[in-house]
Amino acid sequence: MVETGTTFTIRNLALEFHLSPSYLQRLFKHQTGVSMGEWLNEQRLQRAAHLLASTYMSVKEIAHAIGYEHASSFIRAFERRFAQSPAHYRKSDYTKC
Repeated sequence: MVETGTTFTIRNLALEFHLSPSYLQRLFKHQTGVSMGEWLNEQRLQRAAHLLASTYMSVKEIAHAIGYEHASSFIRAFERRFAQSPAHYRKSDYTKC
């Protein structure tokens, strides 16, 4: 069983379901219409947004917690998804409270 807190990857999920990664990806795309990579990335970024809004973890800590090796890659992905930097997102979320 995949442990809670584990960074999900296609490979880990394929092992969990006893399927090859390519077959799991085909099944997922057929059922959802979205690639598994896109879906996993969206889940990671949503988790990052939650962590930014609810913790004092640094951007680097959050990047690593959601599976990014480099904070700079995480920041670019976050900016593409949310049209703002993680730091700005955190600041604007706090002002909503």
